Amino acid sequence: MKKLRKTIRFLKKNVVFCIAALAAVVSCFFVPPDKAYLEYFDWKTLSCLFLTLAVICALRNIKFFTILSRKLVLLAGNLRSLFVLLIIITFIGSMIIANDMALITFLPLGYFALTVTNLEKYMAYLFVLQNISANLGGMLTPFGNPQNLYLYSYFNIPTGEFCLIMLPAFLLAVTLLIVACIPVKPIKFTINEKFPEKLKKGKAVLYGIMFLFSILIVFRVIPFLAGLLIIPIILFFIDRDSLKMVDYGLLGTFFFFFVFAGNLSRMDSVNTILSALLEKDTLLVSILSCQFISNVPSAILLSRFTGDYHALLLGVNIGGTGTLIASLASLITFSEFRILYPGQTKKYFFIFTAVNLAFLAIMTVAAKLFFI
Repeated sequence: MKKLRKTIRFLKKNVVFCIAALAAVVSCFFVPPDKAYLEYFDWKTLSCLFLTLAVICALRNIKFFTILSRKLVLLAGNLRSLFVLLIIITFIGSMIIANDMALITFLPLGYFALTVTNLEKYMAYLFVLQNISANLGGMLTPFGNPQNLYLYSYFNIPTGEFCLIMLPAFLLAVTLLIVACIPVKPIKFTINEKFPEKLKKGKAVLYGIMFLFSILIVFRVIPFLAGLLIIPIILFFIDRDSLKMVDYGLLGTFFFFFVFAGNLSRMDSVNTILSALLEKDTLLVSILSCQFISNVPSAILLSRFTGDYHALLLGVNIGGTGTLIASLASLITFSEFRILYPGQTKKYFFIFTAVNLAFLAIMTVAAKLFFI
């Protein structure tokens, strides 16, 4: 019975990973394993993702982001300002430490702020906006979202071009998030909580240097093999727990979807259908794909059938809004809220769906009319 419960918990926690594994295994029956399988994997993407996640986990272990963001939250004088501040923190955080890690780090901060000010009734709306800000905030940088890191590497997109492609959508997302805060009443409050945590400056400096090192690897300045030799060794001796905390489920999801996408690209019928659909409208196809199989799998799968990385980039980032499964990060937020408020999941789902669909519609129309 205990084993069954553990299995169920694992499946709930790693739904996308399990689906990816199942899809990969099934596809192997249609395309039996051979030497060509080795060409499926983007080892640089997997390496960069592992290295950045490891360093970010080390920074989280010394509460770097929590201490910094708490000091900022103390500056908020009313509820609307608090919403704006938390959304900006999450937005910027997703650009630097990726969307899922930004949520894991900053959702508890939002919970803390509304709890100590006795304004918990606004929690669902705050979590939804933080979720959207994490999904859309990471779109500007190659390392902001996992799908960005993959497409940046797969198509070998120049860094300047990447940022220019995503900048208009990024600015629109910022504007929409600020507008979404306007209905929040500017209720005044004070936060008098004292925090016992103190920043370990020595480790903060070291991890900061390591983070810059990992970013230089992403930007192709330093070979990723050098990072694989240096960063894990340093963390092994200084903070071994950070290596254990890496989201290996996400890495595994990438691995299995590489197999699945690679096999599909070798099936003539699938190749013909997807290529034809993407040729008609890469943006809309990628956005719709995200609503059903999430944005990371969509990026890996569709990249095999189109060379229009401009539209694909916009599609898999905008497509992160919408349904609950459109982004892995959205599942993190939902799980966190369900744990904190198990009796309010229907309320959260309603708010999430309404706000996300509004963002999805506006962003899609704007991308179709002005960004392509």
